[in-house]
Amino acid sequence: MSAIFVTGAGTDIGKTFVACGLVAELRRRCRAVAAFKPLVSGFDPAHAPASDPGALLAALGEPVSPANLDRIAPFRYRAALAPDMAAAAEGKSVDFDAVVAFSRRAMIAADRVIIEGVGGVMSPITERHTVIDWIAALGVPALLISGTYLGAQTHALTALAALQRRSVAVHAVVASETTGSTVSLSENMRSLARFTAPVPVVAIPRLAPGVAHPAFAALADLFCSTPTHVR
Repeated sequence: MSAIFVTGAGTDIGKTFVACGLVAELRRRCRAVAAFKPLVSGFDPAHAPASDPGALLAALGEPVSPANLDRIAPFRYRAALAPDMAAAAEGKSVDFDAVVAFSRRAMIAADRVIIEGVGGVMSPITERHTVIDWIAALGVPALLISGTYLGAQTHALTALAALQRRSVAVHAVVASETTGSTVSLSENMRSLARFTAPVPVVAIPRLAPGVAHPAFAALADLFCSTPTHVR
């Protein structure tokens, strides 16, 4: 069994979009795949199908039911804030150990497991922990998602350096096209690749949900070529 953690150089840059595309590609290959977003903020129960966990369930071909939401995204908060702040708004706190324990159990759910994080790699999730602490605790490789807006390269390279400093293996940096960006997807990819080597850069244009693209096949190839493991 093998797991990968989908994280970002920031928020709202395409983590769920990429995770769903990877799930769909693995399912097309008839691979047993599971996907989880254990920690979610900005979750509105009245619009669950439009949420990130809802999108993951749709990609998996599963209904957006309360039981399935609890199964893949048990730590859900309403406010669209960093998880520690969103939990505090409800008079709660995020239990880091519980999030890590759930994620470890999830990692044995299928042949290939995708765990999607929240926010960017340095987003606070408790008073003392950020997303990068979560990834490091699991000991799994990361897929780093970046936008293509002006300034995205700085954010991507800073996030990559932070992950590498914590000895997190990075399968690839994904340049997920930012709608309306003044920087083209191809230019962004070429520029990033000069600084990320040997970590590959994979560019994905903005597509409608469920649309196949060769970039997802490339990501699936990277994922499937990894020796199966769970630490």
